[in-house]
Amino acid sequence: MMISWFSRLLELSAALLIFLLGLGLLAVIYLYIKDVTQTQQAIRRNYPVIGRFRYWFEHMGEFFRQYFFTLDRDEMPFNRAQRSWVYRAAKNVDSTIAFGSTRPLNQPGDIIFLNCLFPTLKEDAVPPTAVTIGEDVARIPYTTSSFFNVSGMSFGALSVPAVRALSIGAREAGIWMNTGEGGLSPYHLEGGCDLVFQIGTAKYGVRDADGNLCDDKLREVARHEQVRMFEIKMSQGAKPGKGGILPGAKVTTEIAKIRGIPEGEDSISPNGHPEIRCIDDLLTMIARVREVTGKPCGFKSVIGHTAWLEDLMHAIKNRGADSAPDFITVDSADGGTGAAPQSLMDFMGLPLKRSLPLVVDTLERHGLKQRIKVIASGKLINPSDVAWALCVGADFVNSARGFMFSLGCIQALQCNRNTCPTGITTHDPKLQKGLVVEDKALRVAHYATNLMHEVGVIAHSCGVREPRLLRRDHAQVIDDHGLPVSLQRHADDQ
Repeated sequence: MMISWFSRLLELSAALLIFLLGLGLLAVIYLYIKDVTQTQQAIRRNYPVIGRFRYWFEHMGEFFRQYFFTLDRDEMPFNRAQRSWVYRAAKNVDSTIAFGSTRPLNQPGDIIFLNCLFPTLKEDAVPPTAVTIGEDVARIPYTTSSFFNVSGMSFGALSVPAVRALSIGAREAGIWMNTGEGGLSPYHLEGGCDLVFQIGTAKYGVRDADGNLCDDKLREVARHEQVRMFEIKMSQGAKPGKGGILPGAKVTTEIAKIRGIPEGEDSISPNGHPEIRCIDDLLTMIARVREVTGKPCGFKSVIGHTAWLEDLMHAIKNRGADSAPDFITVDSADGGTGAAPQSLMDFMGLPLKRSLPLVVDTLERHGLKQRIKVIASGKLINPSDVAWALCVGADFVNSARGFMFSLGCIQALQCNRNTCPTGITTHDPKLQKGLVVEDKALRVAHYATNLMHEVGVIAHSCGVREPRLLRRDHAQVIDDHGLPVSLQRHADDQ
């Protein structure tokens, strides 16, 4: 009797276990189907079911952060607080926080903005002032009111859906997009946004059979009305003195055709322009591109040795202001890239907090600040970063990694391996399917729009009517003693 009852209990337990396992399997199947069919989250789309743990751990971390050593502001190159703001802005959700700031406010180099006793009221606020680049010099100057734009990221380094989403999103937000050195693809043109064509050392997209700059191909690119300006890349933040690196696994048939290079082989740009070996060569090249295209032309550089800045100013004065670059993009030593030697990424070049005020002050001292516009680039992804750059004297700010975060980048550090789990920097079709263009384009637009709005909030708190009226006396910087000092004094002391 006892044995019969015990056997019956075992049978019921086994049946219950099978039932629960069946329910669990049905739940997993349901979650799998739900994840692969949704379009908002690339991680869940590419890694159904298990990808959900990322969001669960991220949420639970808010409650258990005191027990773990990795806090909101500990991670590099971008910490959780920086990334979280971008994610919220891109999703267009509430960007407020509670309890108090996790920022210590006493770390050397930190920026503090100075609020005004009488802030700008909503009815007194005005849209950002329009700025014209190449005025009275280029046949087709470029005027825009946008002060935050998409920095150079090449098709090849980025996937097709990533470029398409950025292009469409940039159009929606009314901002420009830099093509990067990889040439002009149809995906850049697809969204209808304004474009800045970057000319790298390999002249991708505008090179002849020998790799030299081709005027006919320049004209062909310039015929696109969307292409508003040309930028000669002298150096890039993460790898000054080193050309671009695109692994052969990423050099598809399409990319090879657009760049004008062999398919499947590593694409390694020269570490400098063979025809630009001095300041006069640089000015001659700028004049050539501007004359051939009819559009503004400037150059991008990381600042290291600074003597050349004075040489540039004197050469412009000797040749005339019309010979000047229409803009200078100042890239920070802590800028990003898809692939670079660690020795350059970690140790080469000046950070933007030193180089940007140096360039602005040099232009001011020589009376060329109005003629030559300044674009700041390098790790500027949050409103405070952009507002600081405007305070220092930048006319525009470009961001690459901020827009990558808006696309869903999780800082997996796989950009150089063709294994990006979010489909942004890979040409693996299985991983690209996670990045749904329509959804991500909307996030790109939200990110740019919300960032510019919040820079406006900072400006209004400082008592000015719009962001481009921010000046150095609207902010202070923490010195080595943990005390705030004026931005001007800090720049003079450097």
